[in-house]
Amino acid sequence: MNNEKTRDSFSNKLGFILSCVGAAIGLGNIWMFPYRLGQNGGGAFLIPYILFVFLLGVTGVISEFAFGRYVGSGPLKGIKNIFKEKNLKGGNILGSIPVISLWCTFVFYSVVVGWILKYFSINFTSNLKNIDIPNYFNSFVTSSQSLIWLSLAMILTLIVICMGVSKGIEKLNKIMMPLLFVLFIILTVRSVTLPGAVEGIKYLFIPRWECLLSIKTWIMALGQAFFTVSLTGCALVVFASYTGKEVNLTSVAIETAIFDTIAALLAALMIIPAAFAFKLDVTSGPALMFITVPTIFKSLPHGQIFNGIFFLSMIFASISSALIMLEGPVEAVLSQTNFKRKKVAIVITIISFLVAVPLCLNMNAFTMFSDIITIIFSPTGTLIVSIVLYYVLGKQIALKEINIGRNKQITDKFIFLGKYVFVIVTLIVIVLGIIYGGI
Repeated sequence: MNNEKTRDSFSNKLGFILSCVGAAIGLGNIWMFPYRLGQNGGGAFLIPYILFVFLLGVTGVISEFAFGRYVGSGPLKGIKNIFKEKNLKGGNILGSIPVISLWCTFVFYSVVVGWILKYFSINFTSNLKNIDIPNYFNSFVTSSQSLIWLSLAMILTLIVICMGVSKGIEKLNKIMMPLLFVLFIILTVRSVTLPGAVEGIKYLFIPRWECLLSIKTWIMALGQAFFTVSLTGCALVVFASYTGKEVNLTSVAIETAIFDTIAALLAALMIIPAAFAFKLDVTSGPALMFITVPTIFKSLPHGQIFNGIFFLSMIFASISSALIMLEGPVEAVLSQTNFKRKKVAIVITIISFLVAVPLCLNMNAFTMFSDIITIIFSPTGTLIVSIVLYYVLGKQIALKEINIGRNKQITDKFIFLGKYVFVIVTLIVIVLGIIYGGI
């Protein structure tokens, strides 16, 4: 399928890979993976996690890549056109779900990006040693001041999106992703060399094999693996629509998963050993990033410098993910209209800010909104795209698109993995997410 309008695109494969890595490496790597790794068997947890990442996560990424490159657009236009060709109804509605879901993710994610920007600014405006970290976080997150940082987070993302794909998203990710790994390595070295850090390393990596007998370990590994590679039915679809037929989608999917896994392991090493060194409780979620980590740095010599390095790395990780969250809905509107990119991006950002205001001022609203989107709508988006690819377009088209750019051809065995195993597991992820309140 060819897109009639001339579209922006990635200038080369490296730009595509780093942008996908940027989309995948996000806050889940930082505030969820380290906690789950330690709580669910340490090294034993890595067995189901890596299995799920490379068996199911990569399958999902390849599927979304193939769909996006084939239709040459995001899911809204792509599904709409496919349904029109097949004389099927409901294409507009189904195609809208992944886009709206990704946009809603941008709304609540930007709230957290605002928190990160605020915490980075502390290094220049305050003395970390004089701050009561827990009270500081609790008083800041629902204050009117947080709206200023929310607006800054959205404006920064907007500026890059207005610059386009090759000059904005690609160029920034080529700078941020290498720097992110450098900063992660610096922080990891500092963490693991602290007195007492070895107990944290043991906690993370010595296998507790009995945990493999617990269904919870496998469920947590499945959830972490599924969401860590940015499966939404829109983000990776849009990125793949900007890449050429010469690109080997399978290799990019595997490379994305590898870099994402390395980032998650580095995050675990830079946080958990340090927490053990200072005998702090290891938590998950915002508390880990905004209370535990600053408390660690507060106790360190030159801690303010390391706190700055940490939150700079968090800016890179969060902004790189936020870019595609805004680009997804922007692309959807551009593909359906003749509006200019800048105008569309500005209007969507303004609407996003207005929707985010109540989430910024009420943590209960924030939690409820983010849970509904991540537990139900994000996996539903990837389920829709997978069903359209494998069941509506069919295995021949799917296999042909996946094999374009490859030297060694993938066989029908992959189609079985995508059409049956991945689709069924995605349904299971949705059901388990509802039952457990998120996995």
